Amino acid sequence: MVRSLWTAATGMIAQQTNIDNIANNLANVNTTGYKTEVNEFKSLLYQNLQQKTTTSDGRPKPTGAQVGLGVRNASITALYGKQGPLLSSEKDTSFAIDGKGFFAVQGGDGNTYYTRNGNFDWALGENNSNALTTSDGLPVMDTQGRPIRLGSNYVVSRITVTADGSLCYPDERNIPQPMGIQIGLIQFNNPSGLVRMDDSLYAESAASGRPINEFNSTNVEKSRVLQNYLEGSNVQVVDEMVNMIVAQRAYEMNSKAITTSDEMLQQANNLRR
Repeated sequence: MVRSLWTAATGMIAQQTNIDNIANNLANVNTTGYKTEVNEFKSLLYQNLQQKTTTSDGRPKPTGAQVGLGVRNASITALYGKQGPLLSSEKDTSFAIDGKGFFAVQGGDGNTYYTRNGNFDWALGENNSNALTTSDGLPVMDTQGRPIRLGSNYVVSRITVTADGSLCYPDERNIPQPMGIQIGLIQFNNPSGLVRMDDSLYAESAASGRPINEFNSTNVEKSRVLQNYLEGSNVQVVDEMVNMIVAQRAYEMNSKAITTSDEMLQQANNLRR
């Protein structure tokens, strides 16, 4: 019975983490580029009550006796393979990715981070240059891993971006011409291994693998950049509400198991009287 108290307690702890994850999904239902995160469980160690033995006539028994010792959270996995809805935007520096790619940005520490949030802005940089940045002022990187900066002679409101991320500026006939600058798009062999950070940023890890630059890689499916669009969160509110109800019921059942075990222990103690 003491074993059942611990086992049920692990179930309550795991379901509490599950509820925490569901709450985070619901909180980010309107976060640009957010990917739904799914909680996964796995069982704990098993205790052998009886090894496989033989019957009275010497024949081996088909099974032994093992009892499980509970559950714990195995991982929380983001569903990167599910595209979020494309939301129209009137801002010319709004970009959505249709595909598996990520935008690359330069963090304040000089390291490169990755995001699906294409809500960018033109910011005034050094020598009156114009820098394409995130809403937090982090520079957006081009295909060569350099911050995208333009001279002060460009009117940034006239810049357009093609599907491959190339920046274009109109000539004297008002026909957009490539500027030789292309927004960098990066893929990973295992995006679920990326380290999730604040501000919708992700960091490379050993589990995610090295970044794959779509510009100079031929063995990946190219992503498309859509100007005047943002990728919405792929959170399904109905699914999250159903998952919340299931997690609540599981939590209640585990708490009931603890109550029942406690009552059984109390009855066992009363046998002394």
